[in-house]
Amino acid sequence: MSFFIQDAAAETAPTATTSADLTAAGISPEGNIMTTIAPFIFIFIIFYFLLIRPQQRKMKLHQAMIANIRRGDKVITAGGILGKVAKVNQADGTLDVEIADDITIQVVASTISSVIVDKPVNDNAKTKGSKK
Repeated sequence: MSFFIQDAAAETAPTATTSADLTAAGISPEGNIMTTIAPFIFIFIIFYFLLIRPQQRKMKLHQAMIANIRRGDKVITAGGILGKVAKVNQADGTLDVEIADDITIQVVASTISSVIVDKPVNDNAKTKGSKK
C-alpha cells in the first residue's frame, strides 16, 4: 500500500459475475422498477407545477382578454404600437386599430399584449399621509 494510493474496497470484495450469483447474494440484477422511474416522475411533477401550469393559466387569461376586446378599447400590440380598436373582425381573428387620425392598421388579435384601461381620476380619494 502506497502512502497516497489506497486499495479500493472492490478489489477485496468477492465478485459476482452472473445473475445467478447476484440472486444468490440477495441482489436483484434488474433492480426495482420504481426506484428507476420515481426520480423521473418527481421531476415531471415539479416541471408541471413550476412551468406548465402557470403558462397554461397565463395563456387562458390572454385568450380571455382577447375575447373581451371591444370597439373603442385602447390596446398595445406585441410590437409596441398603441392605438384604439376601430373594428373587431371575429371571422378572421383580426382587429382594425386606429393609431392616428384617419390611419388604421389591421393586426392579428393574438398579437395584442395588453388592453389599456383608463381609470377615472377620483379627487376625493385619500392620499398617503393625509388625515381627516
